[in-house]
Amino acid sequence: QVQLVESGGGLVQPGGSLRLSCVASGFTLDTYVIAWFRQAPGKEREGVSFLSLSDGKTSYGDSVKGRFTVSRDNGKNTIYLQMNMLKPEDTAVYYCAASLGVPSSHRERYTWWGQGTQVTVSS
Repeated sequence: QVQLVESGGGLVQPGGSLRLSCVASGFTLDTYVIAWFRQAPGKEREGVSFLSLSDGKTSYGDSVKGRFTVSRDNGKNTIYLQMNMLKPEDTAVYYCAASLGVPSSHRERYTWWGQGTQVTVSS
């Protein structure tokens, strides 16, 4: 059974950094696409980063380019999202999601989801 568990969220001041983790179980990280999405209150769920595990290619949403970086540790079956230069508008619940398809910003393309971790950027 595929499971994704996020952690690492919290409260951080504007300009600060956080690193989110997504531990995957029930499958090996070699043929999946792993994405990070976020959802702020009253807003649509937004794709933040996309990692194709078969070839290592990454892509990012326009709002986080140059600030967020996705990486993986195969030995730990873990995907990380390093978030730097955080802004108040980055405040949201962050989810990791997995798909057997190609990277996509459309949430319906992802079959497995974690429970989410709250990130709050505030002074």
